[in-house]
Amino acid sequence: MIEIRKEEYKDRDAVHQLNAAAFDDGPEAALVDRLRASCRDYLSFVAVEDGAVFGHILFTPATVEGCPAVGMGLAPMAVLPSHQRRGIGSQLVRYGLEFLRKVACPFVIVLGHPQYYPRFGFELASKYGLVCQWEGVPDEAFMVIVFDSGVLPKTGGTARYLDEFNEAI
Repeated sequence: MIEIRKEEYKDRDAVHQLNAAAFDDGPEAALVDRLRASCRDYLSFVAVEDGAVFGHILFTPATVEGCPAVGMGLAPMAVLPSHQRRGIGSQLVRYGLEFLRKVACPFVIVLGHPQYYPRFGFELASKYGLVCQWEGVPDEAFMVIVFDSGVLPKTGGTARYLDEFNEAI
């Protein structure tokens, strides 16, 4: 049976390895390590079965210019290739979003697949006048889920992930 829980210190090596495997040794595994080292306010969840970690999702603080509230950015989310296409990623996203909603996180941004994330309630960020900090990001790939619409500036603004993401983009 699959268990979704907060990442524990003992999971770190497994999380690193699964991000490296899921992203073909891209920058994501090292990014997760850097974010853990530099950010105290991250949320990290793992999917575990029989004691083995095979899925991971990370949320880190994200801001919108002109918005006093801090939301979260979803990235990365990974599942071991041998366990993909079984709904594990969806379980991780739902679990993380429900956790954030319960703790009154005002919004979550994601730069991701436009056919995947809307099923969880993500909408085009441009609907709220939000633009991604990185130029050239397609409108359909930058999304937001808003839990408290009263906090976002009526005029929109630039949404920003932590600076560590700049090296990975």
